[in-house]
Amino acid sequence: MDNFRNLIVWKRSVELATDVYSRTTNFPKFELYGLTSQIRRAAVSVSSNIAEGAGRRSKKAFANFLGISYGSACELETQLLIARNLEYLKEEDFRLLFNELNEIQKMLYVLEKQQRKE
Repeated sequence: MDNFRNLIVWKRSVELATDVYSRTTNFPKFELYGLTSQIRRAAVSVSSNIAEGAGRRSKKAFANFLGISYGSACELETQLLIARNLEYLKEEDFRLLFNELNEIQKMLYVLEKQQRKE
């Protein structure tokens, strides 16, 4: 992969991470080093692993990092559900993040599968 910046999945995951940061600013202060931090790190990890894998310059390595990115997306999904259940996230905010995350998960799955085939 020559340029990860051209990947739509990378662009969308960067936007998602930015949105996650914005929508977690009102979480309780006592969660700053708990759930807030976990959610933010998982969100950043999705795009970061796409970029790191692309930088490895091998399809096998790229596919592996796409798998790691997908894992981070699943971690984020779980954490968003917990935040909603605790009523830290409004239902509308949860739905927006959750729907975008699911689209990104689908894109990662397809891209990883393609890389493993080639």
